[in-house]
Amino acid sequence: MDLKAFIIPAIDIKDGKLVRLFKGDFEKSKEYGLSPEDAGRLFEEAGFKKLHLVDLDGTLEGVPQNLRTIRKLRKVFSGIIQVGGGIRNTDTCRLLDEEGIDLFVVGTVAVREPEVFEKMVSTFPGRVILSVDAKGGKVAIGGWKDNTPLSPEELAKRYENTSLWGYLYTNIDKDGSLEGVDPGIYISFKRFAKKPLLASGGVSSLEDVKKLLGVADGVVIGKALYEGKIDLTTL
Repeated sequence: MDLKAFIIPAIDIKDGKLVRLFKGDFEKSKEYGLSPEDAGRLFEEAGFKKLHLVDLDGTLEGVPQNLRTIRKLRKVFSGIIQVGGGIRNTDTCRLLDEEGIDLFVVGTVAVREPEVFEKMVSTFPGRVILSVDAKGGKVAIGGWKDNTPLSPEELAKRYENTSLWGYLYTNIDKDGSLEGVDPGIYISFKRFAKKPLLASGGVSSLEDVKKLLGVADGVVIGKALYEGKIDLTTL
């Protein structure tokens, strides 16, 4: 397995800056002395195949807020770029499509407006990733601030037979914590969801990455890369 194809570096953008949140808490964000563009260039030079961009301001506002930064990242990274944060309608997908974005990560609208979400999926078949963000075993939406009674499996079953690309399952309880991964939740999820699955949340080492091989189709990693827990030169 080519780990640089399996690992998807995350670039979370807040006010145009590269940050990481602790367990989804906007009050606990940490800035790194690296611009999003510099991070994108670093991951390009390191040979990664995909990037995961999150417009954190967009998750709260409901529309992308960091398009200039996303545009810069598209220029410096030649691989596949997936973007999440504030994508709530087909027009926003079109806007990002025009910027050269490959995949759209969508969560909130899949819960709140199923018909709108289904239109997005049918308009861009194979290019929409359903963001399944779980806190305490239930799906959270709206920048992870609003809890729902839905289980991750219930949400997946709603859309399994559409032309989704697949799923990004984030374990919010571990996200940004470096506490290690829980492969069991992804194994359980895959009993209901047969499309490709990306895992996210808690990765602290290369050992965590290896635990997900054969379980997920990729893993999104942020803090472990920025804090040197995973050495890029050893991949």
